[in-house]
Amino acid sequence: MINTENAVVLLIDVQGKLAQKVTGSEALHQKLAQLMRACQYFDVPVVWVEQLPDKLGATTESLAELIPTDTPIAKQTFSAYANPDVKKRLDDLNRKQVILCGIETHICVYQTACDLLRAHYHVHLVTDATSSCDASHYHTGIAMMQQHGAWITLVEALLFEWQQAAGGSDFRSFLTLIK
Repeated sequence: MINTENAVVLLIDVQGKLAQKVTGSEALHQKLAQLMRACQYFDVPVVWVEQLPDKLGATTESLAELIPTDTPIAKQTFSAYANPDVKKRLDDLNRKQVILCGIETHICVYQTACDLLRAHYHVHLVTDATSSCDASHYHTGIAMMQQHGAWITLVEALLFEWQQAAGGSDFRSFLTLIK
């Protein structure tokens, strides 16, 4: 089970025109926004990366506004974990459950997952919060990560794991994240 005390969300490259071109862009952005609001609600840190932001553009503004950290980490490597600043941030957080989301599933998300798994992190891919420009690339990327040992989850399943129990005013407040 994924718990809030040991989890960190790694948001990968939801930026520029590419973020609008991926398969199901609108649904992806809705799920990512839901996840970012949940990170605030449950106090789960977000490590936020952008691939060559000076060339590819910034993170989608509606998402950037929801991310609790100040600024993204710029990267040139496809794997976010290959970036020393990302590696240091994850080391400093000392949380072993990394929840991956972003684009593109078969490139940057996949390479990040592989590097994290080699570094003995527990990788959880949020499949409805990732995408690629081509649907077959998205599905193949998920399969490739599973073959390497990544766990698969959905935004709603993850949020209910974090909540753990129904009832009380906390649960009513929690339900606003789901709707």
